[in-house]
Amino acid sequence: MDALFAGPWGPLVIFCLRIGDVSLTTVRTILIVRGQRLLVPVIAVFETLIWILAIGSALAHLHSAWHVAGYVGGFAAGNVVGMWLEEKLAVGVVSAHVFSRREGARIAEDLRAKGFRATELVGRGRDGAVTILLSVVRRRDLDRLIEVARDADPDVFVSVEEAREPARGRVFAALRK
Repeated sequence: MDALFAGPWGPLVIFCLRIGDVSLTTVRTILIVRGQRLLVPVIAVFETLIWILAIGSALAHLHSAWHVAGYVGGFAAGNVVGMWLEEKLAVGVVSAHVFSRREGARIAEDLRAKGFRATELVGRGRDGAVTILLSVVRRRDLDRLIEVARDADPDVFVSVEEAREPARGRVFAALRK
């Protein structure tokens, strides 16, 4: 194994290992915030194993600027890859707040027809009355919710907040395409 890290491919291997462990760290941290208790320890085991290999190899070749650069560069790239991975996994739920000045009732109707749940509120903004729709959705369904809202009102404003898994109640209906 040491021959692999000592050779010319060593810095690249360290770079790839760092991408792996930092990506897992990023995803694990986000999953902790979202309360995903089962997946977090499994990710932590693999993250730590990869990190031990990477740091051990980098320290063994600390005299080589290329090995150090591989370690540092892998850390930076791992953050980007981790954020991309987390976005693609789309784990968890979000709370969407949809604001419309003209088409609130229509948006609510369209959302419900597509299987989303929506609660309508009436509010007053700077320019007058607005309809505020509240909906808790799976992150992977958020783009579709926004698309439905924008089809009804191109000027709709959507605010999204991270949400923990609902404590009780029936939040998600079977979504229809």
